[in-house]
Amino acid sequence: MPGPLPGPPRIHGGTGLGCIAGAVPLPETGPGWQAVRLSRNRNWGHPALVETLRDLAARAQVQGLPILWIGDLGQPRGGPMPYGHASHQAGLDADIWLELSPKPRLTVAQREDIQVPSLVLPDESGVDPTRWTPRHAALIRLAAEMPGVDRVLVNHAIKRELCRGAAGAAWLHRVRPWRGHDSHMHLRLRCPPGEGDCRPQAPPPPGDGCDASLDWWLTPEARQPPKRAAGPAPVMPAACRAVLEPR
Repeated sequence: MPGPLPGPPRIHGGTGLGCIAGAVPLPETGPGWQAVRLSRNRNWGHPALVETLRDLAARAQVQGLPILWIGDLGQPRGGPMPYGHASHQAGLDADIWLELSPKPRLTVAQREDIQVPSLVLPDESGVDPTRWTPRHAALIRLAAEMPGVDRVLVNHAIKRELCRGAAGAAWLHRVRPWRGHDSHMHLRLRCPPGEGDCRPQAPPPPGDGCDASLDWWLTPEARQPPKRAAGPAPVMPAACRAVLEPR
């Protein structure tokens, strides 16, 4: 749908299978951020997500970090996307590029084809020392410490580097490794208060995640995961029919 379903915000389902009514857009430009690839029409989310991103950009500015490039949030009514993401369906997810060079104010057209280099070595054994800086760690920590954040997904090599510098820190509990995410981080909120139809993701495992589980990501099983057997298509929450149908 090109626009949101009007009314108060209401999430049905979860980030991997759900929808949202009453989504609001992240403005294309604001203090400390520029939204990119706006032609995708994926700059929509729950009001709590948009407020979190505004606050994160403001806190980053206070720390002297440059303007943030903010990528996909979700579609105007959530739901499955035709390409690019399996999650981002409930208005609680946002991608933030880990590009910390000074940025000019770009036109919307110029933001369509941004190129952000990987921070990770080709074999994913660690971060690229020619690109990684303490400021990247500072931004990820800022995101992980934002109120309401459930987790921040980064490449396992980035998680490993964060563990080298901050093992035992409470905020590392919310920074979790996942495939890709070598040039951006994926911020996900918990279900906001009052959203009784929102299905939360299981919480991250206890601890800072700086343990042997990180080694698994370098195993053949992790590098070449087995294909999943075909199964029945997942069923959307019944309430999403009214949200996603044209009107």
